[in-house]
Amino acid sequence: MAGLVDPVELAGRTAPSRVLFGPHETNLGAGRSLGARHVAYYEARAAGGAGIIVTETASVHPSDWPYERAPLAASCGPGWGAVAGACQPHGTLVLAGLGHCGGQGSSAYSQSVLWAPSPVADVVSRELPMQMGQAEIDAVVDGFAESARSAAASDLDGVEIDAGSHSLLRQFHSGVTNLRTDAYGSDRLLLTREVLAAVRGVLGSDRIVSLRLCCDELAPWAGVTPEHAAEQVAALADRLDLLVVVRGGPFSASAYRPDSHTPPAFNVALCRWMRDAAAGRVPVALQGSVVDPDVAAAALDEGVCDLVEMTRAQIAEPRLVGLVRQGDGTRVRPCILCNQACHVRDDRNPIVSCVGEPRSGHETLEPSTEGVDGLSVEVLVVGAGVAGLECARVLSARGHRVRIAERGERAGGMVRTAAVGPGRERLARLAEWLIAECLLQGVAIDTGTEVTAADLDAARAAGTDVVLATGSRAAPLAFPVDGSCAVVDAPGLLAGGADSLPPGAVVVHDPIGGPIGVGVAEWLAGTGRDVSLVTQDQVAGTLLSRTGDLADANTRLQRAGVRRELRALVRGVEGSRVVLEDVWTGERRRVACGVLVDCGHRLPEEALPLRRPDVARAGDCIAPRSILEAVLEGRRRAMEIATGVGGGGSPVPMGVAS
Repeated sequence: MAGLVDPVELAGRTAPSRVLFGPHETNLGAGRSLGARHVAYYEARAAGGAGIIVTETASVHPSDWPYERAPLAASCGPGWGAVAGACQPHGTLVLAGLGHCGGQGSSAYSQSVLWAPSPVADVVSRELPMQMGQAEIDAVVDGFAESARSAAASDLDGVEIDAGSHSLLRQFHSGVTNLRTDAYGSDRLLLTREVLAAVRGVLGSDRIVSLRLCCDELAPWAGVTPEHAAEQVAALADRLDLLVVVRGGPFSASAYRPDSHTPPAFNVALCRWMRDAAAGRVPVALQGSVVDPDVAAAALDEGVCDLVEMTRAQIAEPRLVGLVRQGDGTRVRPCILCNQACHVRDDRNPIVSCVGEPRSGHETLEPSTEGVDGLSVEVLVVGAGVAGLECARVLSARGHRVRIAERGERAGGMVRTAAVGPGRERLARLAEWLIAECLLQGVAIDTGTEVTAADLDAARAAGTDVVLATGSRAAPLAFPVDGSCAVVDAPGLLAGGADSLPPGAVVVHDPIGGPIGVGVAEWLAGTGRDVSLVTQDQVAGTLLSRTGDLADANTRLQRAGVRRELRALVRGVEGSRVVLEDVWTGERRRVACGVLVDCGHRLPEEALPLRRPDVARAGDCIAPRSILEAVLEGRRRAMEIATGVGGGGSPVPMGVAS
């Protein structure tokens, strides 16, 4: 069987590996075009060995403007050409992502009515679209053709047509959204066949025509099912050079790229089914949280697919294919499927990135950590959380001599502590990878080692650079507690385990509304405890909307039996009862409580003098935030020392004892 790093031929063109970097929102654009940041972003994956790159899906008609920085194909020619010029020297094939979101778009930017097969309001936006007439249908077909013409003129290797979870073409395929009584209703594939014919007529047989096809809408009624999709694949296979199998639709928006609560490689059975339906007439790509090289290789070996899309995996590790090709697959930085930095379709318009590789999406701004410095320094890093580990990893890779002193009995910090409960087990992989990289590069990690202010003075006197990454501490509660129930913070609970809690009902105090409170409540309910989750918001875990997990998280809480005390502020604990106050009415009520778990904000750890001008800081000891900020600041402190911008050590030539 073909291997992951083996070449594959499509339409007479050869991709150097069977790994795809698929289309996804990035917010890297300037207006509605592809810019220099797109070019650098895609080039990094091409240099890392990606076989095929599909650029961010561009709207083929001005009627489609689904998010503020969504590319418009008519404006993408120069950007596509620049991406092709940057990627093709590495052998990577580049396809233009082309699509139209139809009724799942937005009128917020276009200020125009949405186009759709039928006037069926989208279940997410609740916006009612107009039913397309023949003129609109013809305009869309022409838009795909002209966009493909522009892609070819830009020297791209072909195009990928989007008929996936957020596409107009899928809306024509589905009985949920296509209620038409004309030819486009009786033959729901008609528009897709017209689009494919128009695109093929422009590109000819020597450029790639790929189709991203939703093969399961997961709809409660009338939608595309795998049985329907198998018929569609059989009908369309001869018109394609590549088929990418995906799932999801208006009733299952989070199913397309879910977080770690959904097992990786969830589309294996669906992809196998569609590959059987294709009967060898078109190569088929597996998509769906494929983030581990060994899982991807197994899918190829077992005949599930012919290629594998590993988009989030390559956001986390641009060098993925190259490392596997070199036999260093264990050194691939893991994707933890958190969606915290790579899921950017929200009202903040964040730039795509990765909590473990914060240079992703910022290639033109953040310096590369590659290379070896000509001068070596001694560095003491205090704290072996992800900030300290990343700092040590970068410095040691660049040839510096690094020691980490960790007060606790194991390295990994808060990330390893939090890797408990449903969907959170993958968190530990990032910490484990950082530890392994540090040890491989000769970093000394001394656990159970307390560093004092005198130790810092001695280190600085000896010319050693110091980076403090000492993490956070619990903040005092903002309400009175009379001692009638036990109180524990989330890290203390996770470190001690559920069995460390005394008996009684558990109240989880979640003033942040993020993954911590929801995760703790779900985990404790799974151990059989009686659990209530208190939030001041109208829905539990409101910040999970940013990662696409909000609806799913509330479903899990409901199924686990967690009571959600909404629009409530904790005002105190009295007589084994938590006093709650309604944020709207001020009315107070009491909830039974044997244990209160505080999931609120923490404070910087201040056991050491943090604000010395000769000592650098990184991560939570500055302000407790997310993994991304901790990793980024650890890396920045390392690069400041490496380049002589920060720190006060005395560099010496490499290989010369100080």
